Amino acid sequence: MFAIVESGGKQYKVEVGSQIEVEKLENNVGDKITLNVLLLANGEEVKAGNPYVEGSVVEAEVVEHGKGDKIVVFKYKPKKNARTKQGHRQPFTKLKITAIK
Repeated sequence: MFAIVESGGKQYKVEVGSQIEVEKLENNVGDKITLNVLLLANGEEVKAGNPYVEGSVVEAEVVEHGKGDKIVVFKYKPKKNARTKQGHRQPFTKLKITAIK
């Protein structure tokens, strides 16, 4: 059984016991949250929502908060001696899927 859920404007394929990294959430570590289900598949049976599957939720637990790998943003204008270098680390929240109902 798997489900397609939505969080932070992005979609993720999840199964019970899997861990996903989503955009940063304002929950504390150990909190239980519910995610909206867009599609639910159980063997041959598939339910698609419009936009969500009614009566279905995915329960998850917040495992940790962190930052992703650093990327370098470098802007350059030729012949103008204009250069800017900037780094960025995107914050994320790691979730562990506990149940699909």
